[in-house]
Amino acid sequence: MSSMKQPGRNTSSDVKASNPFIVYRERLDSYAKAMRNGWSDKQFVDLVNRLDQEICGIDGTGFSTTPVIDGTALAVALGLNVDLKVKVEINSVGGSHKARHLFGVALHLAVEEDDGTRPLAIASCGNAAIAAATVAKAIDRPIEVFVPAWAEESALAILQQLEAQVHVCELDANDPGDPCYARFMESMEKGAQPFGVQGTNTPSTFDGGRTLGWELRDQVDNLDMVFVQVGGGALGTATARALPDVTIYPVQVAGCAPLKRAWDLLAPEFDLESAQANPERFMWPWDQPASAASGLLDDVTYDWLPLLEATIESGGVPVVVSETTLIETHKIATSVTGLNVSPTGVAGLAGLAETSVEDGSVVGILFTGINRENEA
Repeated sequence: MSSMKQPGRNTSSDVKASNPFIVYRERLDSYAKAMRNGWSDKQFVDLVNRLDQEICGIDGTGFSTTPVIDGTALAVALGLNVDLKVKVEINSVGGSHKARHLFGVALHLAVEEDDGTRPLAIASCGNAAIAAATVAKAIDRPIEVFVPAWAEESALAILQQLEAQVHVCELDANDPGDPCYARFMESMEKGAQPFGVQGTNTPSTFDGGRTLGWELRDQVDNLDMVFVQVGGGALGTATARALPDVTIYPVQVAGCAPLKRAWDLLAPEFDLESAQANPERFMWPWDQPASAASGLLDDVTYDWLPLLEATIESGGVPVVVSETTLIETHKIATSVTGLNVSPTGVAGLAGLAETSVEDGSVVGILFTGINRENEA
């Protein structure tokens, strides 16, 4: 076991001084909208503090700047000659980065003075659902959560505690797509309000997600590149938008890589206008997604177009990692750091392990989610 210090959870008074939604408020779209609507800066700060206190009471922690740890020992263990920086999100609200997205969405709802009469809805395999249910409870809104049949029991138990209305969705042999997303779309047709981490349905989800990238930039000012794991694509898109001068490498697993498939179909010309006009030619459901990285099993990369565009502009390329590399990287990462990070959470690191980069490069990776199997 490494002597690396386990990053702690911040509570009560610790949260306020370093809350990213206060620190970076003037960069948020929700703040700009609030100012246009006649709000004062104090009103916005008070809103963030009030909602954060509610979340702290529910989750046991509120929002604060998450740590970046020195990844030298980890790089050595993986045979990487880079200056590795690891942004650790596993002790944040809901045990992952997902709550950043949903808190950002909640701020938009408050600024827009949403009447709160529509139930919220999200499709997710775990972390996003927990984050959404936590934030929904904090803003006193009912939420419908659509989860797959293989969702972890520990995640389902947490969702029940958060009083979410959970719908377990079975695969339909006649429908090749994600049954959770299909039921989620049906709920919207019946009047539910999208409250998820797919920008296609919840465009404001990128706003709060960008705080992760802004923090990373302030913590590592000479950052060259970031390897970021991709399921639906919101994290990758938000990170890329927050770091426009950093090379972005989106990482998927061999058992589910629709982004890389779309990239290959569009290369080398990358006619994005054609992709926008005919998205079904380049993005369709992956057949039988499978991986230990369950958070990356979105059969469609929902936010693939903005992520693909940002990747091209940054000079990066999508990376696909083998399941063997993913599993081995997870073992090494948890052993060296002592952090209870999930296989999904180390996928970016696995992508780095399979990519040739210039020696000495300053590389950021994101440990994005806690391993709930170890907490069951």
